[in-house]
Amino acid sequence: MVKERARILVVGGGYVGMYTALRLQRKLKPEIKRGEVEVTVVTQDPYMTYQPFLPEAAAGSISPRHVVVPLRRVLDRCRIVVGEVRSIDHAKRTATLTTLATEEEGAGAEQLSYDELVLAPGSVSRTLPVPGLADHGIGFKTVEEAIGLRNHVIEQMDIASSTRDPAIRDAALTFVFVGGGYAGVEALAELEDMARYATRYYRNLRPEDMKWILVEASDRILPEVGEDMGRYTVTELRRRNIDVRLRTRLESCADRMAVLSDGARFPTRTVVWTAGVKPHPLIAATDLPRTDRGRLKCTAELTVEGTPHAWAAGDAAAVPDVTAAQPGTHTAPNAQHALRQAKVLGDNIAHSLRGEPLRTYAHAYAGSVASLGLHKGVAQVYGRKLKGYPAWFMHRVYHLSRVPTFNRKARVLAEWTLSGLFKREIVSLGSLEHPRAEFELAAGGKSPQNTDDDPKGSS
Repeated sequence: MVKERARILVVGGGYVGMYTALRLQRKLKPEIKRGEVEVTVVTQDPYMTYQPFLPEAAAGSISPRHVVVPLRRVLDRCRIVVGEVRSIDHAKRTATLTTLATEEEGAGAEQLSYDELVLAPGSVSRTLPVPGLADHGIGFKTVEEAIGLRNHVIEQMDIASSTRDPAIRDAALTFVFVGGGYAGVEALAELEDMARYATRYYRNLRPEDMKWILVEASDRILPEVGEDMGRYTVTELRRRNIDVRLRTRLESCADRMAVLSDGARFPTRTVVWTAGVKPHPLIAATDLPRTDRGRLKCTAELTVEGTPHAWAAGDAAAVPDVTAAQPGTHTAPNAQHALRQAKVLGDNIAHSLRGEPLRTYAHAYAGSVASLGLHKGVAQVYGRKLKGYPAWFMHRVYHLSRVPTFNRKARVLAEWTLSGLFKREIVSLGSLEHPRAEFELAAGGKSPQNTDDDPKGSS
């Protein structure tokens, strides 16, 4: 039994936030019913995005709504607050946040008190001061960005198909991806696969007309799948006429011109930035201990080091890897660890409230899988290396088993089955990003927004 009433604040509705709250409402179900425990989840979005499915959503293999999980449905015993935590004063057990209501009312920030804190805000894109990046770059961390990029790629093909200007056509059909990790490689591979298929519906476009360029600063891509599979991926991408440039950096993309460190220059209307992540800025707005890289200092029990009643996991937490041979190693900031850490984190909070001993988080890295387009992939799982169709099939099976709720599993499986029976849907819905533009024009208001400088190129 819980010793006294506990208010648990979970900051973040991503992998760790959702799964921790889900674990808590299962483990503490009797206490929640009796009013002894209250779990509050503060999240910027009322849904959790299953990010491994973003490349397939961008390619049209999965509907956007099936990539997200509604938190209010899954966390029906928790209080969901859609807002943003601005700062945390753990010494006073208070969080300062803004919500949609406070912004609408102009009331400013409000204070929320808690007894136990779970800090899981995740990460944000790590950007560099590259000229033109803020104006023309496209990220790939949210479902909105994934669908926006899909719309953008198809619109560039429409522009190239209809223009008579060779310079405009060349820029429209040049797609530059910066970053050779999971996000960059999978997004490029899936979208190139989709665009290649789409060219059959354009009379004056051929797959060879498009330029797909992957820029990576290090000497390898997909380090998670091992060096051999990384080299195979480079070979496979180059076989598809994708220009893979290792040991190369993007120095500028101002004036829609991608300038690389090797001297190459590419006129382009598409620069996708996937060059790593960094801890969420909220971590710096707390009084909790941090590492040199800005992550929270944590113990193997997922408590914040030297700070009672504070817990953390996921991308923003430096959790000791007790399975590593080298002391001082931390777990990698990936979904594999986040999902498992959330389970231990939820259990440990329940144990702590009941005065029981805590568990140590220990998980040896099992391996990784990556999709390179339809029926293509690479994998290294428990030392076994797979490529081609077997790796792609394992990628789908693994992520289908990990996506939360039976509802989502069934819907995703149904979509995959239907996509195998029917042709791809190749359509751009960029106008969804500005749904009032046509009505504003009809009503005599301002004209539709000029999107020539819109980094997503939406209409």
